[in-house]
Amino acid sequence: MLEKRRIALIVTVVVVLVGIVTYVYTAPYAGNSGLSRMPGVRIGGTLSPPPEDFSSLNDVGTNLIMKLDGFPPFVVYLAYLATPDGIITGTRPDGGYWPQRVRDGGNEGWLRIGDETFAMKAIEIHGDAKLPLIELWRPRAASSRKALAEAGGGLLRETQDVRNRGLESQLVPEIFLWIPR
Repeated sequence: MLEKRRIALIVTVVVVLVGIVTYVYTAPYAGNSGLSRMPGVRIGGTLSPPPEDFSSLNDVGTNLIMKLDGFPPFVVYLAYLATPDGIITGTRPDGGYWPQRVRDGGNEGWLRIGDETFAMKAIEIHGDAKLPLIELWRPRAASSRKALAEAGGGLLRETQDVRNRGLESQLVPEIFLWIPR
């Protein structure tokens, strides 16, 4: 009888641990406004060959969905700007999780724009080379912030918009260029 209780206890502990780990890696993460990071084993969309000129993808919207290779699986909603050579994304210069994964060598992933998904590779742009890219990307990021707030069920109030603009003007974002693998 004691052996059956011990087996039941072990099975219960294993089930609870699996449940906790599953929840940690599949529960949505609340961002500063709207959706920021979510679970993502599958990113969705149709895997497509990269276009010759990515610029046409600017008409699809202001946000893309990015998923890096590796563990843990998650997707990030990012503002983007499509250029002829690839996709520009940016993020706050706060040592965030996904930029650090890119720096640590996990720079391959997928970008979903609309219904198309592309196998891409991220390259961080440093120094003065990123300044013109920031000027191109920043207006799209402002539009993205509003779209994410609305997707999260809220509105970006004018005071938030002004405060965010002021904060962004003081910080230089981390900029990444995504090119086809």
